[in-house]
Amino acid sequence: MVDHLANTEINSQRIAAVESCFGASGQPLALPGRVLLGEGVLTKECRKKAKPRIFFLFNDILVYGSIVLNKRKYRSQHIIPLEEVTLDLLPETLQAKNRWMIKTAKKSFVVSAASATERQEWISHIEECVRRQLRATGRPPSTEHAAPWIPDKATDICMRCTQTRFSALTRRHHCRKCGFVVCAECSRQRFLLPRLSPKPVRVCSLCYRELAAQQRQEEAEEQGAGSPGQPAHLTGPICGASSGDDDDSDEDKEGSRDGDWPSRVEFYGSGVAWSAFHS
Repeated sequence: MVDHLANTEINSQRIAAVESCFGASGQPLALPGRVLLGEGVLTKECRKKAKPRIFFLFNDILVYGSIVLNKRKYRSQHIIPLEEVTLDLLPETLQAKNRWMIKTAKKSFVVSAASATERQEWISHIEECVRRQLRATGRPPSTEHAAPWIPDKATDICMRCTQTRFSALTRRHHCRKCGFVVCAECSRQRFLLPRLSPKPVRVCSLCYRELAAQQRQEEAEEQGAGSPGQPAHLTGPICGASSGDDDDSDEDKEGSRDGDWPSRVEFYGSGVAWSAFHS
């Protein structure tokens, strides 16, 4: 199907229509061999609340954005290379159904479909495209994934110190390493995580200690293996009080008692329908 559509006029028209909906704020999507396979609206679990997002599945990328006017105008375009994608099914609950997690090294998030059938269609087509991309590029499946952010509404207190209660004046923050909802005092440090950002990002106190210890060990090993007098490569952590002006936002935004909350809690346990797949 992909080969059959790759250089057809109808495929070019479909991709041009998507580019037009995103307008000048979006990136060009037309490339030789790229095929638009399907599209639809999914509910994305954002930081503050779940919101509808338009998704487009191409043979090599997954594109999504915010809906301004359905079929007419979209914004906040995000492009995810499919060779970086891993999917995880999430268990059903009374409040949350037909959910799965889209995981990449830079960002992981949860989406849900209108029905179990629609969810299965999305998952099967995405996984098939991922397999094709991995075969074409010769890359192994991705094994390193960013932690999904736990939604703000999941807790009224800091998930590290368990003492600070959030309010209109006491902001919630998210650790970029574990995704926990934490207070400013428990997320004062920054650490360089190159796969997430070229700049140091906010991390909680527990993750900071673990990352700093790992870095010290790596530096000691590098110094031991290097020649005398040769400095080790440093990517040092950066500490600083939270100013509240870091990038603590999703695209929606237009302490000493770490042991009190389990450090490895699995918060996510492992009628708009999908448009007909283009054939």
